[in-house]
Amino acid sequence: MVFNEMELHKVDGVESNGLAEDSEYDPFRHRRVKKPTSTNGTIIHMLKGSLGTGILAMPSAFRNGGLVFGVIGTTLVGLIYAHCVYLLVSTSQKSCKRTRTPLLGFSETAQSVFRHGPESTQRFANAAKAYIDYSLLIVSFFSVCVYLLFIATTLHDVVNSKLEIDWDTRIYILLTAVPLIFVTQVRDLRYLVPFSALANALILATFAITLYYIFREPINLSGLRLFPEITALPSFFGTVVYAVEGIGVVLPVENKMKHPEHFLACPGVLGVVLSFITVLYNVTGFFGYARYGAATHATVTLDLPNDEWLALSTQLLAAVAILFTLGIYYYVPMDILWRKVKHLFVPERHNLAQVTIRFGILVAMTGLALGVPELEPFIGLVGSICSATLGLLTPIVLDTVFRWPTAGAFGRYRWKLVKNLILMAFGLFILVVGTYFSIKDIVDIYG
Repeated sequence: MVFNEMELHKVDGVESNGLAEDSEYDPFRHRRVKKPTSTNGTIIHMLKGSLGTGILAMPSAFRNGGLVFGVIGTTLVGLIYAHCVYLLVSTSQKSCKRTRTPLLGFSETAQSVFRHGPESTQRFANAAKAYIDYSLLIVSFFSVCVYLLFIATTLHDVVNSKLEIDWDTRIYILLTAVPLIFVTQVRDLRYLVPFSALANALILATFAITLYYIFREPINLSGLRLFPEITALPSFFGTVVYAVEGIGVVLPVENKMKHPEHFLACPGVLGVVLSFITVLYNVTGFFGYARYGAATHATVTLDLPNDEWLALSTQLLAAVAILFTLGIYYYVPMDILWRKVKHLFVPERHNLAQVTIRFGILVAMTGLALGVPELEPFIGLVGSICSATLGLLTPIVLDTVFRWPTAGAFGRYRWKLVKNLILMAFGLFILVVGTYFSIKDIVDIYG
């Protein structure tokens, strides 16, 4: 997104007069955000972006990684992800300064970095923007599919146990899709906010009751795996990256801050949120696996006893919370998609087109869930493909392109370039190897 000189623009409620008269442009001073978010409010939004049902999958990740390596690996992923968020926000802020723009979103940052980068990258500016938009679409829609599987798997375990029936998970996938026909048709964010707030309260209640079951009896660590098998590493990292990653909300949240300089400060929003998330995920994963051992399911709520109503209510609370949250998860990709395709329809057909597209995508996601009704390999696949690409690789690439080939931009002995290459190798490992083993697990189950 490029602003022409002295031309008035509005971006997400922000006004700018284009290029500033200051010789040293400060984008923070030129932001005019309607109803800006406080620093504490930003922390809450960031926590909501990273703290979701992924935390319930952490015991499964530790089952693959082992107790010792699980802690080390989760902490490592937390540090790497925090650094990648730092790179993304820092690059966006520097791009704002270079182009004299008050703020840039995720895809606009990618476009700006490539457009004003080395000559060889400039022709890829629009492609970079489109890549981010479509990647966010894929991440969001895959997440809808994972959550659909989560609800169906939970209903399968609870209902089959209490009614003593033997319905296949696919039946519950179809039953879950019925209310989603209506939920996914909601287009006004105002009507989704109360459901999102209720979903957050239900998730917290679910987490609290789950911790009660984990700690209500002494935990015995004997006989538990401490380190992973090599073949289990991709699944471990894929699940952890999926659980921690929430890159899509980072720049929208930072752009709405009253004091955006607090985001990367030390200590700042990023440090506080990611430190808390890393500790919480380590505790949940370590003690969840320590409690349930090799029998740990893809989500820890499925490990709770089926003969106690409190445990069953926890599983149902989690399922209902996800059902309420799906409207929000559907809103973001549909907003991106509709902006790209609405010009294909005459205005009189916009309403029918939206209804049809929303329903068609839900049918596609339901079909995918019916084809792969096993939750665990699907979580690993989404984490490997989507989260590794957006959350790890993209910020590293943008930082590298932005610095290239400015003299001294990579530091002494080009250590920042070496660091970026090492992180990029880790991201490619998650992407390639994790995707391979996740697909292999799915093929082994249904092959």
